[in-house]
Amino acid sequence: MSKDRTLFGILLMVGFSLIAPLMDSFAKLIGDAVAVGQIAATRFAVQSALLLPLAILMGWLHRPGGSEIGLHLARSLLLMVATAFFFTAVRYMPIADAIAIFFVEPFILTLLGGWLLGEQVGPRRYIACAVGFGGALLIIQPSFQELGAVAFLPLVTALCFAFYMILTRRMATRMHPISLQVYTGLAALLIAVPVLWAFNDSGVAPLDPVWPEARELKLLAALGVVATLSHVCISFALSLAPASVLAPLQYIEIVGATFLGYYIFGDLPDGLTFVGIALIVGSGLYVFVRERALQRRPVPPV
Repeated sequence: MSKDRTLFGILLMVGFSLIAPLMDSFAKLIGDAVAVGQIAATRFAVQSALLLPLAILMGWLHRPGGSEIGLHLARSLLLMVATAFFFTAVRYMPIADAIAIFFVEPFILTLLGGWLLGEQVGPRRYIACAVGFGGALLIIQPSFQELGAVAFLPLVTALCFAFYMILTRRMATRMHPISLQVYTGLAALLIAVPVLWAFNDSGVAPLDPVWPEARELKLLAALGVVATLSHVCISFALSLAPASVLAPLQYIEIVGATFLGYYIFGDLPDGLTFVGIALIVGSGLYVFVRERALQRRPVPPV
């Protein structure tokens, strides 16, 4: 039964990695027709609308305490900022490039685990992180020459998402995965709606909401459904299989992003970008393998 659970978790993780780039493709297709803050808010509104009735019907919800509400709000703020920055990046960059840069997130998470959580990080993993960041710079450099500071937005997304994952580690085992996604969506809306209302007719393009045309409405709905489905996949995957087994599979997302970027937008990474992707993926896999080996090592008696 344990093997079946792990296999199902692996399949869900593969599903997430193949589905998630669709969300970024829809955001890129919307372009600047809708404020990026409005796109991010709509993504969480659809998630809440789809999952809240299910959670109520199944009795998965509970009344969160004050400290838990604070964690939900902090997580949602980090995820909102990460989402908005990434959607802004893919407006101007090839999706595969942006996702590849984002994948320095495991290295940031490793470093934060050592600095904030007291986890032991050896010199080999520090070197692997440095190589991974070097790979990201190979991708960022030509994009920076062409686009300027926009090339660094996926890096900011990775930093926000790493902090989001640290908070999620504290909560994922306490509640049903669907409940966690519901509270994330509702908390995000509590933050986003007042901000969008305050910036209405302000002329600040990223936060000034507009009424979308029919095409954008369809894309926004599709983006919200795909985002919800992909995050449900990863939530259940993490509840069924060890993170050390699932984490390397997330690199399949780069393959899906490359295919969709070429098929929809005609974007294909150049040779330097492929070298950067190889360095990021290789270093990331080393970090995962090393962490898994350390987890298996017997703890010496006290």
